[in-house]
Amino acid sequence: MQTRRGLSNHLLADSLPHGARTGADMQDNWQSLSASDLGRAIGAGRIDPVTLAEAVLDAAGAHPACDRIFTMLTPARARAEAEAAAIRARTGVRHGLLDGVPVSWKDVFDTAGLPTEAGSLLLQGRVPSEDAEVLARATRTGLVCMGKTHMTELAFSGLGLNPNTATPPNVNDPALVPGGSSSGAAASVAFGLAAAGIGSDTGGSVRLPAAYNDLVGLKTTHGRLSLRGVVPLAESFDTVGPLTRTVEDAARLLAVMEGTHPPDLAGASLDGCRFLVLAPYAGDVREGPGAAFHAALERLGRAGARFDTGRVPAIEEAMETTTMLFTGEAYGTWGEVIEAAPEKMFDHIRDRFRQGRKVSAQAFVAGWRHLRWLRQDWSAATAGYDAVLLPTAANLPANAGQLMTDDDYFITENLLTLRNTRVGNLMGLCAVTLPTGTPSTGLMILCPPMAEAHLLRLSAAAERALA
Repeated sequence: MQTRRGLSNHLLADSLPHGARTGADMQDNWQSLSASDLGRAIGAGRIDPVTLAEAVLDAAGAHPACDRIFTMLTPARARAEAEAAAIRARTGVRHGLLDGVPVSWKDVFDTAGLPTEAGSLLLQGRVPSEDAEVLARATRTGLVCMGKTHMTELAFSGLGLNPNTATPPNVNDPALVPGGSSSGAAASVAFGLAAAGIGSDTGGSVRLPAAYNDLVGLKTTHGRLSLRGVVPLAESFDTVGPLTRTVEDAARLLAVMEGTHPPDLAGASLDGCRFLVLAPYAGDVREGPGAAFHAALERLGRAGARFDTGRVPAIEEAMETTTMLFTGEAYGTWGEVIEAAPEKMFDHIRDRFRQGRKVSAQAFVAGWRHLRWLRQDWSAATAGYDAVLLPTAANLPANAGQLMTDDDYFITENLLTLRNTRVGNLMGLCAVTLPTGTPSTGLMILCPPMAEAHLLRLSAAAERALA
């Protein structure tokens, strides 16, 4: 019998395009394949799910930053799930295209019998008895759970810095933060240690690490995917979404976690599409993200897209409610736990939670009533457009070392990092971030609630234009 590594190279070679490399550098090829391409190769008999799982476990275990990316690998579970997928593949009863494909899960998703601690020492030793509903759905569809990934403490920062557990590396520069809060999820995919990662997004926590690590990130509409078994931050805004290499992968993972069929992306086109470039947030950005955004718009324009630039007063007014609504709910959820052991928290995250202590019940209820009216205003103002466009982040990833020593820098960078993505959460939208081709920058496409099929078709067309 061939060795595990040799068998991996042999089987994966057949799945690659004609002319692709073989031999000692084969690992680099399978680690860069999309989840959908891996699934197609499994279906064609060119990749064995068990061999693939072992190869991914080997690669993850050998990676120098493994302990900073994964809270844990789950080899026993991965092998059992891969063996079941292999039997289905051999007998022609696969559950779907992604049956047998290895993915990672942010440590906010409950996993039966394994710790789920949401990046916080406050939850150390927390072991749930059953899987989160979206994880259970994914498992029933054949996805292979490779491990749990590190994250920002209790998911309450867009930077990805967590000195209490681990800060995953940024794929473009190890001195920079990876974006958060789904930081390890992004790193697991960007470094080729999972075909996709599943994260959560309350204010940008899928889209920011995806953009900072040159991935696709899908923020789903609030309520579209189950939050049962997901450690909450602010349940009124919390959403579940995938971080992937392609739009197709994002569409298929949404369908898997929802228990539906993915939208048809074939023939998607930007020709004749009208987009609103949202001022002032599209223009008030730093030089790097700004240049990347405008270069991306030029490519979309060559593919037939048309643009208007304009303001929507509703979102500018809604931004003023951010502290009240996000921190009020977050502190209401976690305040008692935090105050029982505040010394266990990173001070910047603890202090951000404590801003919610000042929010009265009356102000919170009034704020939500007002936000619902503002969402109607947004819908009316943007109804004539196919989507709204923004740079995913107004800044590039911050320096991790400076964040630890400069309080003002931490506060400034965290708020700026979250500003653009928060538009989607405040207005209750679905959104995709796409790599622009400039490292650590993203183009964000925002569509109305529950319009993921339309959003993903636009994103697939934009992905081709940006390639």
